[in-house]
Amino acid sequence: MKFSQLWTAPNQLTLLRMLFLPFIVISLVDEHYATGLILFVLAGMSDGLDGLLARRLHQQTLLGQYLDPIADKLLMSTLFLVLSILHKIPWKYTVLVFGRDVAILVTSAVLYTIAGLRDFRPSIFGKANTCAQIAAVFFVMLFEIYQVRIVWVARTVFLWATFIFTAISWVHYAFLVQTRLKGSHATESRPGSNKQVA
Repeated sequence: MKFSQLWTAPNQLTLLRMLFLPFIVISLVDEHYATGLILFVLAGMSDGLDGLLARRLHQQTLLGQYLDPIADKLLMSTLFLVLSILHKIPWKYTVLVFGRDVAILVTSAVLYTIAGLRDFRPSIFGKANTCAQIAAVFFVMLFEIYQVRIVWVARTVFLWATFIFTAISWVHYAFLVQTRLKGSHATESRPGSNKQVA
């Protein structure tokens, strides 16, 4: 992996998104929810923009494929954790979100080390889960600013959507891992393959 990949515009935006995180956390701890919400929206905009730039500028890199989901998981897991500590999100949602993300990161690292698997593209359920998490955090913070019924309803709906999609995507990810491992072993065991099967 070339170090120069770090300096591409999409990867710089991804790093910028990670830099937003401590300032969002500080805003939440200080109960400046409007500031935290603005910074969160800016972080979300940078997430969409880095993907767009990568395609438009033809700067899709291996580093970006790993860095982008790590930045997303770091942002969302941390915000769920902080908001639970502040008693804004019930712990059951955070435990499930945090547990899934840690499990996926550890599993991905182990599979890359042992089996050399690099295909960790998000599934449709994973993408739906990310969208639900983003919406949930957005409405949780918005409810602290505007405590009206429609915001509370949206907050509740997206928290439950997060719970459901986190569970489904976790199970689906386990299924995908088994499928990709079987495919990897099948490739290694073909005649003429110079790889050793563990």
